[in-house]
Amino acid sequence: MSNWLRNPITLGIVALLLVILLASTVAIVPETRQAVIVRLEKPLVKVNAYHSGEKLGETGAGVIARVPFIDRIVWLDKRVLDVDLNNLSVLSTDQRPLDVDAYARFRIVDPMRALQAVGLSSGAEERVTSALQQLFGSAVRNELSSNTFADLLSPERRKVMDSIQSRLQQVAAPYGVEIIDVRIKHADLPAGTPLDSAIARMRNARFQQAQVIRSQGQKDAAIIRADAQAQAAQIYALAFNKDPVFYDFYRAMQSYRQTFAPGTKDQPKGDTNLILTPDNAYLKQFEGGGK
Repeated sequence: MSNWLRNPITLGIVALLLVILLASTVAIVPETRQAVIVRLEKPLVKVNAYHSGEKLGETGAGVIARVPFIDRIVWLDKRVLDVDLNNLSVLSTDQRPLDVDAYARFRIVDPMRALQAVGLSSGAEERVTSALQQLFGSAVRNELSSNTFADLLSPERRKVMDSIQSRLQQVAAPYGVEIIDVRIKHADLPAGTPLDSAIARMRNARFQQAQVIRSQGQKDAAIIRADAQAQAAQIYALAFNKDPVFYDFYRAMQSYRQTFAPGTKDQPKGDTNLILTPDNAYLKQFEGGGK
């Protein structure tokens, strides 16, 4: 017996078996992961599961023990995860095809339920993400199909994303996840004929609006001009009634200025000559108002 224990090969085999037994019994759960101990293909215990408001260092992370060769551990991430949608084709309620890029952030808060939904084999976390991607695509399509393209370019965009998050949370609850946030990165018309047609429609709409505004401005200008002319005529009439002689003289002086004043650089005088008799009524102000 002592010779057997002294054999280095035997000691090496024993040490290896002890290491394997220890590795099959003890495991270390990090802060960033949560584990489910599965015994005979049945979820038994969850370790370091997420709890709202927990603080780092006060969770269930650390060393755990299990029944060797009977229990196994399925690992799930405890951190916030992402699911992306790229170039998702959506038809808006105004029948416009859209290419949508969006993403959702989620956390696995119930690992037991997550494993019951996607199975106990390894890679459960990837299967949860894949399932959420399909549900996310359906939620985006359903929500955007009840909104117009203009809604995505307005402050209503925030309400649309909140509604998508609510829809996704309802269908994602059986997977043991909590949807933290949903964002639409961009929603654009696809390149080509639909985009060109949309641009042409927007250009025509803006041109029509400009025409309406221009016509209204011309109408308002005509009204203002007519009111000003009416007020001017009224002022002239009042002035004439107060002193008809002075008013007649003033108007004659204005006419003489336009007729006899020398031309300017911008408005040169023509070559027209006026031949009038001395007793012409037009020249009466040169003769003392014709008196």
